Amino acid sequence: MILNCFRILCHIWWRLVTYCFQICCTQNYLIPSEKEVEILHRSQNFLVLNKGYDIVINSDDPKVKVSLQLQLRKLFPDLANPNLHHDFYFVHRLDYATSGVICIALHKKACSIATSAFRERKTQKYYLALVRGHVAHELLDINDSIGEDKYEIEGSHRMCTESNPNCTSPRSAHTRLLVLQRGIYALYPATKVLLRPITGRRHQLRVHCANMGHTIVGDYTYSNRKDTLPYRTFLHSFRLVLPNPIESLDVQTLDPFPNDDDCSKWMVVETVNPLDYNVFKKLDLQDEL
Repeated sequence: MILNCFRILCHIWWRLVTYCFQICCTQNYLIPSEKEVEILHRSQNFLVLNKGYDIVINSDDPKVKVSLQLQLRKLFPDLANPNLHHDFYFVHRLDYATSGVICIALHKKACSIATSAFRERKTQKYYLALVRGHVAHELLDINDSIGEDKYEIEGSHRMCTESNPNCTSPRSAHTRLLVLQRGIYALYPATKVLLRPITGRRHQLRVHCANMGHTIVGDYTYSNRKDTLPYRTFLHSFRLVLPNPIESLDVQTLDPFPNDDDCSKWMVVETVNPLDYNVFKKLDLQDEL
């Protein structure tokens, strides 16, 4: 009897904590339609932005009222090209849930050159993430091939690694991971990591993290629809290096997951690698050194 009462009280306490946490996040964070687009770089060739989380790049669905395309059309009507299906030259993409650095070419030549750089893997992309659990090894090379989950092709477009029996048409995928900090997220162990995707498969970073047992915090899809408490998926495009003959770019944002962020509930216990220039060197491939 006493044990049952204790369990009920614990359940009520946890529901109350969850409710208060969600209210806190609602009050401190704007919905996507209200977020401002941060301009990181603008020239005659490129526009580099800090994309908000939970915003699609573009869409043909008339029901979609918030997209990066629509935000740009409102902010830069003079840059919209009526001859393009989606108004702008988007030379690469970020997932709906992912925030951070994204590059838009401002004319056809810049688009062609930048697209080629991505296709030929001449770019360097670095992402910050909070993942569940404490990652034991400081530096990891993840080389699990990725394909489509045959049961999710028409649904969430969930991907999976080749070891999954539902995986179809797997392609090689390579990610490098560096541990920055270990700590606590909302009372549970978590690790801040810097990720460098060497290849560019759909959902690659999310799949690789989930497959190694360290799902990205807030990733509803790859937590088997269980991680619903966080106000966002904690994955951010932190830095983009885009070498090209007309204007080489090297752009990064501030760290969106600081230790003193009230709503993120991220508390650092141990710093393994400070977020400085040396961390990028550690993620460089040996043939680039």
